[in-house]
Amino acid sequence: MRIILLGSPGAGKGTQAKLITKTYNIPQISTGDILRAAIQGGTELGKRVTSIVENGQLVPDDVMIDLVKERLSHPDCKPGFLLDGFPRTVAQAEALTTFTDIDLVIDIDVEDDEIVKRLSGRRIHPSSGRIYHVENQPPKRPGIDDETGELLVQRSDDSEATVRLRLQIYHAQTDALREYYEKMNSSDANSTLYYKINGMASMNTISHAIGKILSHYKEIKV
Repeated sequence: MRIILLGSPGAGKGTQAKLITKTYNIPQISTGDILRAAIQGGTELGKRVTSIVENGQLVPDDVMIDLVKERLSHPDCKPGFLLDGFPRTVAQAEALTTFTDIDLVIDIDVEDDEIVKRLSGRRIHPSSGRIYHVENQPPKRPGIDDETGELLVQRSDDSEATVRLRLQIYHAQTDALREYYEKMNSSDANSTLYYKINGMASMNTISHAIGKILSHYKEIKV
């Protein structure tokens, strides 16, 4: 299956993506992870996008398209893949159709105020990548990593002001993308199918809903 997960930053796409890819043995293509690795590694791409990402701006379409096209050319993507964080714009979606087909678009819908609460409360252990939340998953000692005793940090793009800016940009560019896939949606098994999921529900409820969608898709493709 070739799947796109849509949803604003903090909607829970990463969590659901890991469950899907484990169940169906397909790779998760997370542009956010690829970009962060490039920034931390000081690559040419990383240097190009560092200030863009830190200020909550979207990376230019041409950079993202080239990044995804190159990744989907790898052998592990032949049986299928899951795109997490791409496409973000209609231009990216249209470009995607020139080098691959998409079977399913699953849109996890979460209210903006909940997104702000989730992201602005997030704390990171820089060297390991362990993630905590001041309310939902706090460390044993405030501001301290459980395993190393080192200080936790708030990523610059998780500050409330930056999160609200990211959401503003997301809606300005991605709401049109939702309409694009809604119009494409069809009962024809050869078309891209679009589903919207209530992202305010519990993680298990969301996982169950997505599981039903994927199972149904497999049935109609047999």
